[in-house]
Amino acid sequence: MTLIDTHTHLYLEEFGSDIGQVLERAAQQGVEQFYLPNIDCTSIEGMLQLEQDYPGRCFAMMGLHPCSVNESVEQELQLVEEWLGKRSFAAIGEIGLDYYWDKTHIPQQIEAFERQIRWAKELKRPVVIHSRDSLADCIRLVEQHQDGTLTGIFHCFGGSVEEARQIAGLGFLMGIGGVLTYKKSGLAETLTAVPLEHLVLETDAPYLTPVPFRGKRNEPAYLSYICRALAAAKGCTEAEIARVTTTNARKLFGG
Repeated sequence: MTLIDTHTHLYLEEFGSDIGQVLERAAQQGVEQFYLPNIDCTSIEGMLQLEQDYPGRCFAMMGLHPCSVNESVEQELQLVEEWLGKRSFAAIGEIGLDYYWDKTHIPQQIEAFERQIRWAKELKRPVVIHSRDSLADCIRLVEQHQDGTLTGIFHCFGGSVEEARQIAGLGFLMGIGGVLTYKKSGLAETLTAVPLEHLVLETDAPYLTPVPFRGKRNEPAYLSYICRALAAAKGCTEAEIARVTTTNARKLFGG
């Protein structure tokens, strides 16, 4: 089986001492490629270095995470725009809205999200969307900007069947991660109604570690547990999950 981790923060300090071993363990589980969402100015150097160290395996995105939207948002967005003008990136991300941690800068979050969506359309790149406690607003904003050219992933999808249908109707994919393995999430039941053609796999490592490793650092090797859980939810084989989600990821990112 070939798996693709469409969302993993391997450049963070949690992986500073053993990144080579982390990638080797992932390879042993069939995880061959890793897509790295940017956070803000502090993460760019490490992310690009990792991409340089593991060409053809690690792929950088460029964007401003909504949790990094604050008084310095204009400087941050200017830096993102400068990098987008220097080279090509796999996607514009991680962008979106986060109403969970801090609601102080919601208007600025919305403005930053929309501006980065416009850049994605101009550059013909997909967007990777963070939508914590803000899924309805994220769907609405994507719908407003969708002219048939906008593509991407709703990262860490945890919404309802109706929201899944809305996302699929917009031509977007849903990123499925460790939350699927949490019994109280209800995500397995939701996904029974969502065709595989709309799904990709992700870890969000080092966060959202799947069962049976919950509470420990997440890493891409654990994508196999998410694949297994999705196969159980969909009533199909792990090989089928791997085949379809990998095809979906490659089609989106152009790999």
